[in-house]
Amino acid sequence: MSRLVVLGGGESGVGAALLGQKRGYEVFVSDKGKIKKKYKNVLEHFEIDWEEETHTEVLILNADVVIKSPGIPDTVALVVALKAKGIPVISEIEFASTFTDATLIAVTGSNGKTTTTMLTNHIFKQANLNVGMAGNIGDSYAKMVAENDFDFYVLEISSFQLDGIINFKPHIAILTNISPDHLDRYDYKFENYVASKFRVALNQTEKDYLIYDADDQVIVKWLKDHPVKSQLIPFSIQYELEEGVCLIDNNIKITIQNETTIMSTDHLALEGKHNLKNTMAASAAAKLVSIRKQTIRDCIKNFQGAEHRLEKVLKIGHVQYINDSKATNVNATFFALDSMSAPTVWIVGGVDKGNDYAQLMPLVREKVKAIICLGSDNSKIKDAFGNVVDLLVETYAMDEAIKVAYKIAERGDTVLLSPACASFDLFENYEDRGNQFKEAVKNL
Repeated sequence: MSRLVVLGGGESGVGAALLGQKRGYEVFVSDKGKIKKKYKNVLEHFEIDWEEETHTEVLILNADVVIKSPGIPDTVALVVALKAKGIPVISEIEFASTFTDATLIAVTGSNGKTTTTMLTNHIFKQANLNVGMAGNIGDSYAKMVAENDFDFYVLEISSFQLDGIINFKPHIAILTNISPDHLDRYDYKFENYVASKFRVALNQTEKDYLIYDADDQVIVKWLKDHPVKSQLIPFSIQYELEEGVCLIDNNIKITIQNETTIMSTDHLALEGKHNLKNTMAASAAAKLVSIRKQTIRDCIKNFQGAEHRLEKVLKIGHVQYINDSKATNVNATFFALDSMSAPTVWIVGGVDKGNDYAQLMPLVREKVKAIICLGSDNSKIKDAFGNVVDLLVETYAMDEAIKVAYKIAERGDTVLLSPACASFDLFENYEDRGNQFKEAVKNL
């Protein structure tokens, strides 16, 4: 019996353990931190061996294969030791994909992944396709493969997950955009991060497709210097394209395999230029699996967006409160500020991942009336914007930040939580941060 060791007892790790056990592996789960009670219960129920708050090397270095949580860097001593012994260290998506023949649609990029994944899944579902949505969203992919038999999977995939693939091959890959993010994991070299994202097309052949943003110079340049085998389906809101998806006179024009479809943008459910692009990418994926134009058209009109992504919470005293907690990098916050039409009180801050705030400067000058810092170290934000806005306040808890925002905001203003940073200093994760924001607003 082959021994499978899973490092990390979170959603992806426990999902991988379940699939491994079902496929006849002897499974052991090891987590350096504490395993949440709900995951412990699952491991207990299925009688899977586990440990927490330690990695017992003798129980790990005898593995035939190791699945590593995306959160564990390759530089950790234990991972280095495993690789030195020639033990394969892979990601959960690599492991799961060996046990399914389903058609895979993999969505990656610095921003827009969740919305694009959800919209693609929504269209596939409405077209009555037998589809599951997994990866960074909802259930783990491995758990889904263990428990279901879907014909299609729409997967949201991070660069960390792509770092651990060997043979993973999506039939349709979507690359929404690439901007500096997680550089702390890539030796602070942007090109390492870009290379990681492009691993989504690594194993694709001429029969597969790569849908990508043709307005993104980083992607365009990389493709020129590192051609891929897959068929390219570009999307653009700047250029007219012969093949792919573009914008002509307020209409989305999709040309794929010599067939053209035109759809109006008048009633798109999602606002903002970035969401127009997410819509284009999802529509292209739908056309590639021959979904009818009418179904796509209906879906892009009635789709409900992702929670914590430009989510309108409440209007209080003619002030709109918006939760964009999912904006964990500068580029995501750029999109958020760009879509603001009212004077904005901006709540920003958290764990800085090597952020360069310079690109936000024109938007901050134009739209932001006050900045509320929310983080344990706000020095970089103060240095960047201290002289740009009239008012900058430091806070250290969400309810405090919201009380300050309530005092500052005037009739017609918007209060926007768009942190541009990770959340691990004051919150469990971006969901916790967004939920606390919503709770604090409701308590005003």
